Amino acid sequence: MTGPEFAALLARMTRAAEAGDGAGFAACFTEDGVYHDYIYGDHAGRAAIADMLMNYFHRDATNYRWTFFEPVVNGDLGYAWSLSAFESTVPEFRGKRVVIDGMSRFRLRDGLIADYAESVNGGVAMAQLGVQPERMSKVMAKWAGWLRGRPETTAYLARK
Repeated sequence: MTGPEFAALLARMTRAAEAGDGAGFAACFTEDGVYHDYIYGDHAGRAAIADMLMNYFHRDATNYRWTFFEPVVNGDLGYAWSLSAFESTVPEFRGKRVVIDGMSRFRLRDGLIADYAESVNGGVAMAQLGVQPERMSKVMAKWAGWLRGRPETTAYLARK
């Protein structure tokens, strides 16, 4: 995949995400593609990816914006940083505006995304929502467990 092709794929993906177009969003992924979301977990396959966008994210947020910057691609691997913003529709946080930045890794196959993972500081989002510190601590401990449990992390920590 070329740099311009990768940038076009990201633009197509974010337009669909902003519009709540689950089918269009999922079409950016291979049939067996996986979207690893730091809030909603892993979603494998186009149907699950579309469902995550429409029935989780757009259930909990409105006025969504997402833009990738400085995309780079090397064969079947791409990276880009992003800014996203939304207003919460979760009852206890309704109307609160959040902006976050993230770094995303894309494993690519046949011009589509085979595996998407992001690194986002969710604490920044929770602070903007006004999440209580005790609840933030529990969520961050859960995220730390996920990080430490990943095979890549286990292998990394095992090295001397």
